Amino acid sequence: MEYVEKIIDEKIQGKALVTENKEENSKKLFIESYGCQMNMNDSEIVAAILDKQGYNTTQVLEEADLVLVNTCSIREKAETTVRKRLQKYNRVKQQSNKKMKVGVLGCMAERLKEKFLEEEKIVDLVVGPDAYKDLPNLLEEVNEGRDAVNVILSKEETYGDISPVRLNSNGVSAFVSITRGCDNMCTFCVVPFTRGRERSRDPKSILEEIGEMVNKNYKEITLLGQNVDSFLWYGGGLKKDFKKASEMAQATAVDFSELLDMCATQYPKTRFRFSTSNPQDMSLDVIHAMAKHKNICKYIHLPVQSGSNAMLKAMNRQHTREEYMELVDNIFKIIPEMSLSQDMIVGFCGETEQDHKDTLELMEYVKYDFGFMFAYSERPGTLAGKKMDDDVPAEIKKRRLTEVINLQQKHALYRTQQHLGKTEEVLIEGTSKKDANQWKGRNTQNTVIVFPKEHYKLGDFVNVKVENCTSATLIGTAVGYSDNN
Repeated sequence: MEYVEKIIDEKIQGKALVTENKEENSKKLFIESYGCQMNMNDSEIVAAILDKQGYNTTQVLEEADLVLVNTCSIREKAETTVRKRLQKYNRVKQQSNKKMKVGVLGCMAERLKEKFLEEEKIVDLVVGPDAYKDLPNLLEEVNEGRDAVNVILSKEETYGDISPVRLNSNGVSAFVSITRGCDNMCTFCVVPFTRGRERSRDPKSILEEIGEMVNKNYKEITLLGQNVDSFLWYGGGLKKDFKKASEMAQATAVDFSELLDMCATQYPKTRFRFSTSNPQDMSLDVIHAMAKHKNICKYIHLPVQSGSNAMLKAMNRQHTREEYMELVDNIFKIIPEMSLSQDMIVGFCGETEQDHKDTLELMEYVKYDFGFMFAYSERPGTLAGKKMDDDVPAEIKKRRLTEVINLQQKHALYRTQQHLGKTEEVLIEGTSKKDANQWKGRNTQNTVIVFPKEHYKLGDFVNVKVENCTSATLIGTAVGYSDNN
C-alpha cells in the first residue's frame, strides 16, 4: 500500500522550483507546481517568460519578489493543499516581506477566477493556463496597485514558440508539450473547462524543441498532453474542425503515431515516453510505432476509471469494458513486454457493489504494473457535480479504495517479479533516495531500478541484471554500458 499511496501523493505535491540564476536578473521568483506533468511543464514556460522580465528563481520564500503557485483542480485534496499554501504565503508577506506579490496560476485559477481575489486577500493576480504570455502586462497592473486577472481560454495557444526553462531538472529527462486541452467531457472531470478545447502543436516546433534538449545532452523526452492520442496537426486549429479543413490539409495531416515515428527516427539515441493516453482515442498504429522503434519506451498510462459499463456510461467514457479489454489484448499481442498503468475512481455516483466487483475483475484481467487510485470527490462545474448525486457513503468509498489499492499492490509485485534474472537497459536519472551509494533509473517499462554506482555516471545507459525486487522497485547489478551510449 505504501507504494501506491506514495504515487498518488506525488501527483499533487508542490515543489519550489529553481533553475540557474542569471547575473543580469535582479528580481526573484518563487514558484510551486501542483498536479500533473502538464502543470510542471507550464511552470517551465512561465519561468521562461519571467526570465525575460528579469526574474531568477529562488527556493527561499521569504526573499521572493513574486510568488506563484501553479494549481490543480482535478481533486478536492489538491485545492485544499493550495489554499493552505496561500495562507502560508500570507503569513510570510505580513511578517517579513510586505512588497511580495502573489499569484495563482493554472486550472484552479481558471475555475475560481475572481473568487480568488475576493476570498484570498493576499492574491494579487490570477492567470489561467492559456494566458501566461500576458504575465508581463498583468504584473504591470499589479505594480500600479490594481488586481489583475486573465483566465480567457484560447483556441490557438500552444506555447510552441517558447523554449521552456527547465526547472529542478536532473539534466537527463525533460517534458515537451504537444497538445493542450481536451474534448472528451468526462462527467467527473474539470479539465475541458479549465484548459479548453483540444489543439495540437506544429510538429516542426516539437522536433526543434527536442533538438534543443538533445544538444544539451538530455537523454529522455516525455511527450505531454491531456490526451496525446488526439494529437492531430493539419496546419493549426481545433481538432473538432479537422473535417472542415481543406483536402490538402487533410492529406498532409500528422497524427500521433506519425509524430512518434518522426521523433524516434530523427533522434534514435533519445528515449521517448508519452502521457496521457485515452483508450477511446488510442490507435493500434501507435502500438505498431512503439514496436518499430527500440527508443520508444514500452509503457503506456491507459486510464480506465472503472471496470463497470454502467459507471463508464455515467462517466461519459466513450469506451466499454469489453472494448478496453480488447485494446489491452491487442497491445500485449503486438508488444508482449508492454507495461500498463491505470487511473481508477471508486465510489462514483451510483456505484453499486457489483460495479465495484467489475472493477476488481478488470484489474485481475489486466494486472497493471502500477496505478493512480482515488475515491470520487465531486468537482464543482462538472456535469456530475451539477446533475448527479454523490451518493456512495464515505466509509464505503474508503473500503472500496483499500480493496483496489491492495489488489494493485499484489499485481505490482507480480509484474516486478517478471523481471527477475533479466538484464535490462536503464537510464541513470539520479541517486537512490535510500542509499547514496546507489544509482536509480528506469527501464523501458517505467519501472525504477537501483544498483551500485561503481564507475557509472548520471545520464549513462547501463545494462543491469535484476536480482531482487519489491512491488515498487527492481534491485540489481550493472553489467556494462548499453549500446545506446
